[in-house]
Amino acid sequence: MILIIDDDIAIRASLSLLLKQNGFKTKEASNPKEALELAHQYPLQLVIMDMNYSIDTTGHDGLALLGQFKKLYPQLPVIMITGWGSIGLAVEGMRLGATDFITKPWSNDYLLQSVRTALSLSEQSADTGGALSRKKLDQQYNFSNIIGQDPQLLQILKRIGQIAPTDASVLIEGESGTGKELIAEAVHRNSNRKLQPFIKVNLGGISSTLFESEMFGHKRGAFTDAKADRIGRFEMANKGTIFLDEIGELDLNSQVKLLRVLQDRTYEVLGDSRSRKLDIRVVCATNKDLAQLVEEGKFREDLYYRINLIKVRLPALREREEDIPLLVKFFVDNLKQTYNRPELRVSPRAFQWLQELPLQGNIRELKNIVERAVLVAENEVLEAEDFQAQAQQSPAKPGDKILPAVGSMTLDEIEASMIKKSMEFYHNNISKVARALGLSRAALYRRLDKFNIPYDTAD
Repeated sequence: MILIIDDDIAIRASLSLLLKQNGFKTKEASNPKEALELAHQYPLQLVIMDMNYSIDTTGHDGLALLGQFKKLYPQLPVIMITGWGSIGLAVEGMRLGATDFITKPWSNDYLLQSVRTALSLSEQSADTGGALSRKKLDQQYNFSNIIGQDPQLLQILKRIGQIAPTDASVLIEGESGTGKELIAEAVHRNSNRKLQPFIKVNLGGISSTLFESEMFGHKRGAFTDAKADRIGRFEMANKGTIFLDEIGELDLNSQVKLLRVLQDRTYEVLGDSRSRKLDIRVVCATNKDLAQLVEEGKFREDLYYRINLIKVRLPALREREEDIPLLVKFFVDNLKQTYNRPELRVSPRAFQWLQELPLQGNIRELKNIVERAVLVAENEVLEAEDFQAQAQQSPAKPGDKILPAVGSMTLDEIEASMIKKSMEFYHNNISKVARALGLSRAALYRRLDKFNIPYDTAD
């Protein structure tokens, strides 16, 4: 049963008809008092409520009612309806526990998608499940691209398997090299969109001036250098999943444009005023603390709540060191085929040494060390010394001379110092510095400009 709360009878009737036509049962309430009475009488599965009432257009009544629902029925999902000009109100509602917010005028397709997602997530949260095993998860889902059986990882995989069939937006957080892209691919592979496109976008590599052209596409002649039509990333991803990596790098102006697309599920190609509908699943990733960026005013709070309906935090490899031997074996087995070295194997002492290695670059750093060791190995058995020789080439270990002494330095001073030392260490090779710091070249260039660090523009 879905409860619709709005003081406008036309809106209630419209929503009720839409939902009934799609197989849902509904009840309607015109005010908070009537809504709470119906909630006591019927086993509700979902609430769709307007945040403004004629008796109070500030939204305070709506927020108060939301608070009452979350107090009385903590697991009951609530979807808010509000005007675009009241996004701040919607953000406050999300803080109080609302599942989603939809702006007027709404898209029927998006509203139904939001309803189905909220109901599905509610059902999944009620599933406490039993003991987790990798074998059981692999029988239920397709996680063939992810190696490991650490309990933290298994919990993440279970969560991914549960939410994948929904259209819930997912925010993946984790240090560089922890496998955020692999998790994004797993979301898509286990979703109902798995036969549709999976489009990856590195937002750290797109400047603000090119954002609209890259994401929305352009028509020939839309601007000076538009020599031909260009298909944008959103159009490429339509019906499928779009993976927005390094979303924390997006400037505020581009964040507004992205928010409108995610909110309205429509976009316009540059040079074409016609609005186009969009049907996508959105998965984002960041190695930054977005909540902290919101507090600093560097990331829009409304966009933050829009993209993190489901949040997944990937543990660093040092938090799941028991998976290191599994990863090493996986890498070696693949590299044996690549380099035609079928006899190669890893000694137990080497496995133990790698488990104790402080891998600040996580899985990516481990893979690089293993691949270099395989390339130069002279014997059939890879020993600890083989990996040690390659690990010494990695600048990402604690205590490495690249790292600055922090003392009382600010975050900007620490970042600038690390970049300067990296530039010296790699003799101003931009590609190597970017790789070592876990940045895209574009993101590194922005930081070099920010801190007035000289570099060769011809690199």
